[in-house]
Amino acid sequence: MERRALRKAYGAFATGVTVVTVGGAAPHGMTANSFTSVSLDPPLVLVCVDRTAQMHGRIDTEPVFGVSVLAAEHDKLARHFADPDRPEGAPQFDGVDWEPGPRTGVPLISRALAWFECEVARRYDGGDHTIVLGRLLTAERCGDGGGLLFQYGNLWPDESARGSR
Repeated sequence: MERRALRKAYGAFATGVTVVTVGGAAPHGMTANSFTSVSLDPPLVLVCVDRTAQMHGRIDTEPVFGVSVLAAEHDKLARHFADPDRPEGAPQFDGVDWEPGPRTGVPLISRALAWFECEVARRYDGGDHTIVLGRLLTAERCGDGGGLLFQYGNLWPDESARGSR
């Protein structure tokens, strides 16, 4: 199947938007829409990480990771953590409102709708991605309201486009 047509078809499925983070000496964050719950017993989630992404190497060396479910007003934050030209390591969190996870210390986005701290349980081949299964260490619903969505290659709602619609 042609890659462009496949991306277009996949894009019809609206997903929530998260920031996946790792801590350690060189903390790193990545915007991701490939996050899902897997199991309640035991509590498991998964994220898919592109093999070419910097996060791929980081999540291979760190035993824990965090997931922050973004609220509707976090579109600029989602763009920041998707920008390949942002600073590396701790400086990428400068100007970002975050706090350390209560159990692992991984960076978690303040005012996110929910937080998850996870221990890497397994990794699976997912073609050009690695499927990372995480065993939940903590889970917290932090807020109410609408979430940031990704559909047809766009973030919804897009705060920067307000007034142009």
